[in-house]
Amino acid sequence: MILAFTGNRFLADETLRDTLAARGLNPRELPRLSGEDVTSEQLRPHLSPGLFGDGGVIVDLEGIKPDKALLELLAAAEVTVAVLDESPPATRVKQYEKAGQIVPSPAPSKPGDVTGWVVQRARKQKLALERDAASYLAEVFGADLTGIASEMTKLALLDGPFTREAVQRVVGREPPGDSFAMLGAATAGRAAEAVMQLRRLLLSGEDPFKLMGAVVWQYSLVARTVALLQEEGRVNEAAAAQRLGVKPYPAKKALEVARKLNEAKIRAHLGRILEADLAMKRGLDPAVTLERLIVQLSV
Repeated sequence: MILAFTGNRFLADETLRDTLAARGLNPRELPRLSGEDVTSEQLRPHLSPGLFGDGGVIVDLEGIKPDKALLELLAAAEVTVAVLDESPPATRVKQYEKAGQIVPSPAPSKPGDVTGWVVQRARKQKLALERDAASYLAEVFGADLTGIASEMTKLALLDGPFTREAVQRVVGREPPGDSFAMLGAATAGRAAEAVMQLRRLLLSGEDPFKLMGAVVWQYSLVARTVALLQEEGRVNEAAAAQRLGVKPYPAKKALEVARKLNEAKIRAHLGRILEADLAMKRGLDPAVTLERLIVQLSV
């Protein structure tokens, strides 16, 4: 029987181990084949029961495109075959469904979803982690669940409770900047927060000219959103995304910024952005020019 574990690699691998353990199999004692070892010749000796009954094998398909013959061999196995396959194509999904069961492990995608995942994991580990600290881990690591889990393992060796500040001292990393958060803080008049976001973006290696390009794109989207609000009045995220031709997340962020602006202010901001763009292209220090622009947008 094939048990195919799909989705986020870290979650799928963890689910694989938990599932096998629940079936009375020790994942550490089972043979695990990956890379060049995933061949019919290497697999065949592991596909029959041992002297003490049912056995099993773990097959990691990362970077491998198994052919039909190999999948048929796995499907005919007399033992449990746990397959780690992050994103199988539709044809392989059908083969897994026919030969056994698919166990999906979708990854949390949005920052709020990652925070929720961290909170739930902390509860399972009985880790006294405050939600603000969970948000910090989500901000720093994003979708890197392996990195988050590693830091939580370190925290479990220490005494809690764990506030955001306490976790920051252990992890020792600054959250990456967020260009939409930067613009949101600027339009709300929070210059210090906006400049902090800019500096984080620059320290993380973002190219100043690419950042300016992002500012131009995002403010163009904000300007269109301001016009949409003036035309339609109240607009929800889904309607804005459809009207603006963008995905829901940028539409949501553009709405948050646009609601703080009017036509006169957005025109003034666009003028300052144009001046800063020209100044950078004329050779003025790009980081200083960007920081000056962010302060101007905060007025």
